Amino acid sequence: MAATFKFAARQAVNTAGKQRAVFDQCWRTMRDRFYDERLGNRDWDAVRAKYAAAAEQAPDLRALSEVIHLMLGELNASHLGFTYSNRASTARGWRDETAHLGLRFDPAHAGPGWKARDVIAKSPASHQQSRVEPGEIILRVDGCAATPATDPARVLNGAPDRDIHLRVQNAGGVERDVRLRPISYASARQLLYRQWMDECRRIVDRLSDGKLGYLHIGAMNESSFYQFEADLFAAGDGRDGLIIDVRENGGGSTTDHLLTALTQPQHAITVPRGGVQGYPQDRKVYATWNKPVVVLCNQNSFSNAEIFSHAIKTLGRGQLVGVPTAGGVLSTGSARIMDVGTIRLPFRGWYLPDTGQDMELNGAVPHHVLWAKPGDLPSGKDTQLEKAVAVLMADAAQWRARPQPKLIKAAERGAQ
Repeated sequence: MAATFKFAARQAVNTAGKQRAVFDQCWRTMRDRFYDERLGNRDWDAVRAKYAAAAEQAPDLRALSEVIHLMLGELNASHLGFTYSNRASTARGWRDETAHLGLRFDPAHAGPGWKARDVIAKSPASHQQSRVEPGEIILRVDGCAATPATDPARVLNGAPDRDIHLRVQNAGGVERDVRLRPISYASARQLLYRQWMDECRRIVDRLSDGKLGYLHIGAMNESSFYQFEADLFAAGDGRDGLIIDVRENGGGSTTDHLLTALTQPQHAITVPRGGVQGYPQDRKVYATWNKPVVVLCNQNSFSNAEIFSHAIKTLGRGQLVGVPTAGGVLSTGSARIMDVGTIRLPFRGWYLPDTGQDMELNGAVPHHVLWAKPGDLPSGKDTQLEKAVAVLMADAAQWRARPQPKLIKAAERGAQ
């Protein structure tokens, strides 16, 4: 009959020796498996000697992690890092977090209270029953005075699932009580992202007189690609061109899926009886777009977003507008380091097919380089987007003027 027994055993650990072993395994992993066998032209043995003693003497795992990061920094490469396992117990259930009211405050307001600079669309402060208008003053939060010197965390921290009571003063000096259910900062960021996209669409629609569409790709992941497919119809229907924005896109792995949608050859023209020219979308792998595009990229377009920007330029699919991308393009995996943590492992480089140049430390350079000036975006001015509209309007005009064959039915051909 099977039986199980519990037991415990004490273990003595030489902390300095273990930390040196962890460091050495990280060093060895990079030596043997990093994508560039030249290791960035660094003397890797000298790098080991430089940091080994600091690794042994690190007082804890956090300090050891910092030493390993210093070693990795010698490679001057992207997609690197070391993460140690944190086995510290965490309390179950909710924890305090800083609530977000859906308001952004005027930092120049001298008091009293906090002056609402604007209200985030679809946030708690935008709802009819808990609305706060731009320009109104928040005097008290849950009974605590709100002054320019007040730390917001002191009055807004707490359980997320709760109501917050505000004392609000309008422009006429009349005070009222407002009760609202706050949201998290992550939720506020998502609302601001949607608000920004809506504003970009309005700008493109206004500047192009409705002739161009706009969509933003937030990340190179599966969910963002599905959103891209949906946006192709919503943003592109009836338009002559499409602005595809990958600014602030942190990367992923879906560039080839996007390119399949944007570069699929059009080998025939189809026309149903009484219909217009086109090609049946149900015959294609993905929803596709064959009309002109302009891609927006910037210094925060990273990794797979850079590969996408390089590809658009290399394939001649459209023009790039913005600023050079980050120059961080590597395929990365990870390797386990003993029972302590994991190290990111760039194992594959990406190279341009025409020049053979590594994309690492070699960002995609737009056809039209245009840096945003400080204060432009907060004030609602997006010079890069405005330039993209102008460039795409010209490309769309050329596309409309391209020669088109006269379609001849079989019956017509036989009659000639």
